[in-house]
Amino acid sequence: MTSTAPGSACPVPHAAVALSGPRFHTDPQALYREMRRDQGPVAAVELPGGIPAWLVLGYREMHQVTNSPELFPRDVSLWNQWPNIPPDWPLLPMVGSPMPSIYFTAGAEHRRHLSMVEPALESVDPFELRRVCEALADRLIDRFCGRGEADLVADFAEPLPVLILAWLLGFPDAEGHGLARAMKVMADGGADAQGAHLQFMQYMQHLLAVKRAVPGDDLVSRMLAHPGQFTDEEFVNDLMAVTAAGHLPTADWLANSMRLMLTDDRFAAALGGGRRSVGQAMNEVLWEDSPTSILAGRWAARDTRLADKTIRAGDLLLLGLAAANTDPHVRQQVGNAATHTGNSAHFAFSHGEYRCPFPAQQIAETIARTGIEVLLDRLPDIDLAVPAQNLVRRPSPFLRGMTSLPVVFTPVRALGGFQ
Repeated sequence: MTSTAPGSACPVPHAAVALSGPRFHTDPQALYREMRRDQGPVAAVELPGGIPAWLVLGYREMHQVTNSPELFPRDVSLWNQWPNIPPDWPLLPMVGSPMPSIYFTAGAEHRRHLSMVEPALESVDPFELRRVCEALADRLIDRFCGRGEADLVADFAEPLPVLILAWLLGFPDAEGHGLARAMKVMADGGADAQGAHLQFMQYMQHLLAVKRAVPGDDLVSRMLAHPGQFTDEEFVNDLMAVTAAGHLPTADWLANSMRLMLTDDRFAAALGGGRRSVGQAMNEVLWEDSPTSILAGRWAARDTRLADKTIRAGDLLLLGLAAANTDPHVRQQVGNAATHTGNSAHFAFSHGEYRCPFPAQQIAETIARTGIEVLLDRLPDIDLAVPAQNLVRRPSPFLRGMTSLPVVFTPVRALGGFQ
């Protein structure tokens, strides 16, 4: 039995699972298993406000969707739910609306934006990036290393990517805190998300104006130097896409990796300086605890079938990256002993034409890995300050991060020279 909202072309089964609530924050994998059992690899879900969508849970189905950009483009203008979306819908900043941006365009228009953004990202010197990451990590650690305790989310994992992105973009450090807060509120999809999105846009508009007037050796100036014709609106939208994608997912990758190393005996060697274990933990997180759990989205260009479901033209498909990574049909090992050394066939960065650009993936990895290595070098006896089961996830079905990661350690002297 189904019901259809007014103006909708997408029937919503009464069994549609609401993409909200504590289960998504405490044990989403158990919920994904139930959804697979009840609905198969493609499940009917409901977004806030009763908005219907499909959640792709299967690994094979995820490949099918992401490898078919003509059938499943990232073109939000196709959405058959626009008549039902209120202007203040809290998920609008995450799902998007038609706009000239690398993230919200498809086909040739998407490739035009990519031709400007990707070379600018590729131009980042990896050795200089590593040096700046080390210096900024040391600066942050100096602020709490004498206390013997810290919250690795608030004190380290969240500010580190912002400081590095500020350096890459040419932002003043002083604006980093406000920028980070705007992106976090926007990503959580609460009542303040729309206001945070506007504030985020204003930061980028100001930055663009500054770099037009006084270019420098930074990402924004290199984007502005591209020979293609782009409007200020396009530049701002692309800067917002690059910055938002680079902040919380990177922060969560770092924090989730630290959580794994602090709670799993297999990674005890990393706490004694085992650099190889850091990479293993980071890769396992991409499989088991992906920073981006659900990605919006793809929209069906025409009526089609996916697994056993009939997908109507304009239906929204949400990419269940975390669910696909743990699809039992593709797992080679089961249980807590599963490891993925050297296997990067996960969907943590999506896949296909609209995947996260490779240079952006490399920048995120450098930030997260360098941050972890510097932290473990400086505080080798770091340990959780609370039982692992007391750690709380941030209230977002899209991004899987923690609200805090409290730790204790032997106080050490600040290095200085980084203030």
